[in-house]
Amino acid sequence: MYNPYEHAIVITNRTLVQGSFLEQMEKVVCLHPQGVILRERDLSDEEYEALAEKVLGICAREKVSCFLHSRISIARRLGCTDIHLSIPYVQSMSETEREELRRSFAQVSISCHSMEDMELAVQAGASQIILGTIFETDCKKGLQGKGVEFVRQICARCPVPVYAIGGMNLERISLVRQAGAAGGCMMSGFMKL
Repeated sequence: MYNPYEHAIVITNRTLVQGSFLEQMEKVVCLHPQGVILRERDLSDEEYEALAEKVLGICAREKVSCFLHSRISIARRLGCTDIHLSIPYVQSMSETEREELRRSFAQVSISCHSMEDMELAVQAGASQIILGTIFETDCKKGLQGKGVEFVRQICARCPVPVYAIGGMNLERISLVRQAGAAGGCMMSGFMKL
């Protein structure tokens, strides 16, 4: 059966949700997207860990991958095998830390904004790339999107799946897939669904 969300990754932002964030996550995860990245960068470690435990449970029930965002120690404590990192975070890591990262996590997702970022991410052990910002987005007002041609250039050289981010909707995910991406990431499309 065709699933329009199978090539979409959910980027969470509970401030966009009307009502209960966990109820929204139940609804979104039941659509069986490619995965979920639990962003929520404003939370303390304690708050994030409590929320992550609940979201990981929802994702596990539906067999959807859940990446914790940058909180490596929390991911280890909760037994989460998928992590998402920013490129500055990866740049600050020693080679020993990168080796430990590759050993500790089944999937390592890394945000990239250039060819150089992508090459570093792959060298650091990325199993997927989140490539932005492709179209203009409310999330980053005033930042011009890099466009589909940029996606095509990165995908031509990237040995791991690329997911485009920035102004994504289902129609645009189809466009970036034609350019070689594995799919795209949506925030408001899922948080306001």
